[in-house]
Amino acid sequence: MSTFQFMLLQIVMTDNNDNVTLTSGGNSFLKLPDHLLIEIFIRIPVSEWPQISCVKKQWGNLFRGECLWQAALNRTFPLAAQAKRWPGPIPRGLSRRRYRALHVSKHVFSLDGEIDEIVGHTYLFLKEQLELSTMPPPSGVLHGTMIDQFIACGKSKDTAHELASLIWQAVLDNLEENERTFLLLKRLALEGDVFLPFPYSRSNKVQWRVLEKLFTDFHDCFNHVDYNDLLACAKNKFQPIPPTWLGYQSSSNCLRQQWKYLYISI
Repeated sequence: MSTFQFMLLQIVMTDNNDNVTLTSGGNSFLKLPDHLLIEIFIRIPVSEWPQISCVKKQWGNLFRGECLWQAALNRTFPLAAQAKRWPGPIPRGLSRRRYRALHVSKHVFSLDGEIDEIVGHTYLFLKEQLELSTMPPPSGVLHGTMIDQFIACGKSKDTAHELASLIWQAVLDNLEENERTFLLLKRLALEGDVFLPFPYSRSNKVQWRVLEKLFTDFHDCFNHVDYNDLLACAKNKFQPIPPTWLGYQSSSNCLRQQWKYLYISI
């Protein structure tokens, strides 16, 4: 019996208000009412939700609606209902976005066991802005928006600076490896110190992570000019630099063709 069928059986057996039974053919669950389906889905691991939402149109509509996400929010993060709206430039959004933000805060960041919803929202904000199909806003603007949001929510300047650095590093680690990311990282590396004084200054840890990803994950994808420019930038910013960053290699035509296809199809 699959996880889905097991959870279905539990719900049906414990719901005394509805005359619903499982048939030997296993097809009765396809006709369950929405409220029962929602109670089943929110008890299934999140990793299975994308697959479940594709089974039939009715189920897909539930995952696009507000009721399922509100139920999931209440079940998984019961204290979230008590959270007040916050000031600042990054909005809280509806239940689906709030669930995603809380899930990110819990599973991506280690904040001494604390789940800070605004950290999750700021992560989603930065990641979405950097992944815009058109040219994303300057990173200085995005960084300043994050700092302003944390200060508006009562964080100290030191805490705002630290949280923004953690979020930048987490987002950089979770960008897809494609040509768009390569071009984005090059732009971030070459922007230089265009930030205001503390706490609006981007930490050296963020700049290091940008260069580290370029010279490791994308090391074979430079042309000669880009490599020399970025290596000079790295040497100017950090001394010494890791020996693994050294050694220019020709770009792979095959990889570039694959990226070209991915970039067009996105």
